[in-house]
Amino acid sequence: MSVFEQLRRSSYLSGSNAAFLEQLYEGYLQDPESVPAPWRLYFQGLEAGDTQRARDIPHGPIREEFAARARLSGFRAPAVAAGKAEAGLSPEAAEKQAAALRLINAYRVRGHQAANIDPLQLREKQEIPDLDLSFHKLTEADLDRSFNTGSLFTDEQLPLREIIALVQDVYADTIGSEYMHITDTVEKRWIQERLERLRGRFNYSAEQKILLLERLTAAEGLERYLNSKYVGQKRFSLEGGEAMIPMLDHLIQRAGSQGVKEMVMGMAHRGRLNVLVNILGKSPAELFAEFEGNFTHGYSSGDVKYHMGYSSDIQTPGGAVHLALAFNPSHLEIVNPVVEGSVRARMQRRKDYLGQQVMPILIHGDAAFAGQGVVMETLQLSQARGFYTGGTVHIIVNNQIGFTTSNPLDARSTLYSTEVAKMVQAPIFHVNGDDPEAVLFVTELALDFRQRFKKDVVIDLVCYRRHGHNEADEPSATQPMMYSKIKAHLPVRELYAAKLEEEGIYSAGDADGLAQRYRDALDNGQIVARGILEGLHNQYAIDWTPYLKTKWDEPADTTVPVAKIRELQEQLQKLPEGFEL
Repeated sequence: MSVFEQLRRSSYLSGSNAAFLEQLYEGYLQDPESVPAPWRLYFQGLEAGDTQRARDIPHGPIREEFAARARLSGFRAPAVAAGKAEAGLSPEAAEKQAAALRLINAYRVRGHQAANIDPLQLREKQEIPDLDLSFHKLTEADLDRSFNTGSLFTDEQLPLREIIALVQDVYADTIGSEYMHITDTVEKRWIQERLERLRGRFNYSAEQKILLLERLTAAEGLERYLNSKYVGQKRFSLEGGEAMIPMLDHLIQRAGSQGVKEMVMGMAHRGRLNVLVNILGKSPAELFAEFEGNFTHGYSSGDVKYHMGYSSDIQTPGGAVHLALAFNPSHLEIVNPVVEGSVRARMQRRKDYLGQQVMPILIHGDAAFAGQGVVMETLQLSQARGFYTGGTVHIIVNNQIGFTTSNPLDARSTLYSTEVAKMVQAPIFHVNGDDPEAVLFVTELALDFRQRFKKDVVIDLVCYRRHGHNEADEPSATQPMMYSKIKAHLPVRELYAAKLEEEGIYSAGDADGLAQRYRDALDNGQIVARGILEGLHNQYAIDWTPYLKTKWDEPADTTVPVAKIRELQEQLQKLPEGFEL
């Protein structure tokens, strides 16, 4: 027996294992962590050995797409067992089948317009003809007929009634997904699979739900504490959009588990104090001292507390993540390119040229995202080689009012404030801020898209603003109808606590106890953020101590040795090999 024959018969790569190996490899392409470590290393070795092509993509969605197109074109595979082709559909049945597939596609394209994404229900939903049975010449009599589901990620055939229930759960509930503008089929199919297989059933454990309630309690608790202790002082409250705190917490923990080591955040005023205390671990005692005017940093030129930056290290399942919040002046979105530049510099320092270890997060207001040119400029550079940062997760705290303009027809020329993101084919996920579990799911979806495709993604957190623009004004003067609804609307923490009580997971007394324990921690000046690490050594950190407590005009030595200048000049004069002037 030849050596080759012996290898063929004994190797784990033999043809008899092909199906098993392909299934493993498919799993690796979708999520490297889903396969055993030895196989993960083996597949990574294959990728490293093939430097001439981009990373492979999952084959399953492509096969399904071809199968779906074959079904749409009327092609049927030969019925092998019977030895003859199946009988084709009648013209009437074929038209009904095509209509069912058009209805599925209509929900993928326009379902977001029928979705329940506004906690306040400020305006009646507009009629979307494409989502109506009659538009596609389907009738009530068709509801119990079975149809082929095409490329929908479900059973191959379902009654029309179940098909409609599925697409409504996925596309017209508390998440409104916009992704059909994306031209890359693999990206579209990836999103469809993630949305459609779950069908809006997020299946979070009791422990995850309790943690979610705890983070909502922290978000609300800080604002109520500041409101009672520092009445009328500007703080740009997050109330109405409290779901942003569990969103950021979940984003950081999940990113850390996927190998991210540094995250740089940029945001304007709204919710910044909440993020500083409940996410980055700024000492409440320090914040209160700033409110009382008896705390000085000793090394700044002086600025208001809701412009301040901060940095900290946070423990995640994948190890420590360094989190930096950029300082930001009053110009709402000017921090965007600053954050991207900081991320790019950190990538260079780590030799992380794909953005696997460093990630930017930008938090916007809805009016600013639609209205400020720097947003478009930053998006436009997102995939350019010199500015690429591996994709940004954009979070819009959409309180539906901007400053005083609550009717979007008076604020912009588009249905949503997010339209500008479509120019870089970023997927956009609108989510109801009063459904915290949907918020967590969208956070996972957005992060995983960014990690998989290294492109920008947008989460539109649709919420409201419980107080005035800066707590010193009375919003009912300009928005009486909106604020009559807000005053009658229960905060998200109370809504979610009631939901957990109904599910038998948590009692009302336990939820009240959470709120009291959080308030006690603030009274004691304790750190209330989750997983804060003290005294961690980071090899990529920069020592800023020489620059602290110095004057702006302090003399600095800017000289460069002549030898260094000559060396640089020699480099500048070298022409690439083969280049002719």
